[in-house]
Amino acid sequence: MKSIPQDNRQMETLNQKMQYFFERYAVGQLLRAANASKLKGFPVMQIFLLAVNAAFLHSSFYMQMHLHPDRFPFAKDVFYRFMNSCRINWRRFTMLLSGKIIQDTIAPLTSEDRKNVFIIDDSLFSRNRSKKTELLAKVFDHAHHEYVYGFRMLTLGWSDGNTFLPVSHCLLSTENAKNRKVEASAAIDPRTNGGRQRKLAQQKCTDVAWKLLKEAAEAGIPAQHVLFDTWFCSPSALIKIKQEIHLNAIAMTKKSSKMRYRYQGKMQSVMDIYKQCRKRRGRAKYLLSVEAEAVKGDEAIPVRLVFVRNRNKRSQYLVLVSTDMSLSEEEIIQLYGKRWGIEVFFKVCKSYLRLARDCRAISYDAMTAHVAVVFTRYAMLAVEQRENIDDRSFGDLFYLANEELSDLPYYEALCRVMSEFADFIQQHCLLDETVISNMLDIFMEQLPNIWTKDLRECA
Repeated sequence: MKSIPQDNRQMETLNQKMQYFFERYAVGQLLRAANASKLKGFPVMQIFLLAVNAAFLHSSFYMQMHLHPDRFPFAKDVFYRFMNSCRINWRRFTMLLSGKIIQDTIAPLTSEDRKNVFIIDDSLFSRNRSKKTELLAKVFDHAHHEYVYGFRMLTLGWSDGNTFLPVSHCLLSTENAKNRKVEASAAIDPRTNGGRQRKLAQQKCTDVAWKLLKEAAEAGIPAQHVLFDTWFCSPSALIKIKQEIHLNAIAMTKKSSKMRYRYQGKMQSVMDIYKQCRKRRGRAKYLLSVEAEAVKGDEAIPVRLVFVRNRNKRSQYLVLVSTDMSLSEEEIIQLYGKRWGIEVFFKVCKSYLRLARDCRAISYDAMTAHVAVVFTRYAMLAVEQRENIDDRSFGDLFYLANEELSDLPYYEALCRVMSEFADFIQQHCLLDETVISNMLDIFMEQLPNIWTKDLRECA
């Protein structure tokens, strides 16, 4: 991703695009709706524009002001007071911005039959060198399998399969006071937005995820399904989402004896269900599909369990659970594939948009504001990318002439065709699966290297 301006001409182009983005989506009005306003002094829009612009200059706001003080019409205290304000509701701002982008830009380019989804996941917001950062906690780093100091950046996103937009977030500390290195500031009024955000950060992760999801649904952001990983998946969560928010959930369920579903009138784990059922033969896309029930107390809802071969370890399997019984197994797998968009989002924010490098604040309000600024940067790039790759954004002629952007990448679609062909050969020619697999390997070796690489990754 090339995002760093190298000369004055590129700087002017970048500034023009940012100004256009802010005017197009009325960012000033959204800031006022989130309680970000001033009675006197420099306009909030001017300060926020410089905050968003900092990521594309390869240095923090502090270094920019130190090296180029002539570019800034105000002193640094003006910027820091804005970022440290506990009055601004940054969750509301990012939600309003994403909703407006979806309504004005994404929806006109998307078919009504397309299934939009919410995606919930978290990522490490490391502050391992900090000692006085507010609400700093000991959290587990799943990438390096060790405990570090920082926060869990819980994020709620929206996707139509092509464009991902961050909707809301919360920097989670921990509910266990023993694992918190620094407590919340006692000077902050708990009735302010900052006070409520601090209280939310000390709650259980699943409770916070539920609150973010409920706020997004009440805001009217269009989605039919909720996607999440094993950490949020439980029968109680599936029932709650289905009955209270009226959305369907698709998740990866845990392979644990403690996680049980009712199958054939008996509460069983997914491992027990897998053992007693007959699997599909050959190179099928999924191994097994059964209908069961998610049960919590006296409440129960029907679910579909889809057992999928693990791509990394083909001798093992993964289990997807869906509360939407109208979907086929292929549709469940395809929809869950949209969850990958949030992983790309985390990577871009950390590697390109200076999520961790630009923030050295010790105030929880400033860190929350910084995350909202990074989300705005990503939203701007997401809109730019969507309009560059979707021909229909150029006018009605292309809108009528072109089909909707595909849910599936080309190589994955080709891989599916090859898989179906292999199943056909096995069923009609009585060839062994090992022989068919060797034949496919020989066939792929004859293809160009760029094809072979992508096909093996999706095989």
